[in-house]
Amino acid sequence: MPRPAKGARLGGGPHHEPLLLAGLCRELFQYGRITTTEAKARRMRPLAERLITKAKVGDIHNRRIVRKTITDIAVLHTLFTEIAPRYENRPGGYTRITKIGPRRGDNAPMAVIELVEALTVAQTAVGEAEAATKRSVKETEAAAAAPVADEAPADAAPADEQA
Repeated sequence: MPRPAKGARLGGGPHHEPLLLAGLCRELFQYGRITTTEAKARRMRPLAERLITKAKVGDIHNRRIVRKTITDIAVLHTLFTEIAPRYENRPGGYTRITKIGPRRGDNAPMAVIELVEALTVAQTAVGEAEAATKRSVKETEAAAAAPVADEAPADAAPADEQA
């Protein structure tokens, strides 16, 4: 049976915490950016990123898993049809937390959590170029290692013929 995290419960009990985080994720997906306390933003970020990653897969199994957390059908549809395709080429890091000043009433540290923009064409091209460079380095290393392995049996064959 899953147990809630130890420590502070973000202003509620252990049963209230997942509901609070699910509500924050729903608002994030609905509006694109929300203002909340730093603690809530830090606790919400892994959940939101996990939901976006599942939405990127897009099959019925992952849709049902995300549906357990995001119960609003309209927001769920937005997540799968608009938000997830935007991050198709991005390996992670879909959200950004920006600290802002303290809240006026109780001086709580506040933060804005927002969905980052999708990779631009230039960023995608740079990523593909870096991947191609890595592949070429691996191929060069493999090619350098292969002749050494091929030469050893070739040298051994004439030695056997002479004896």
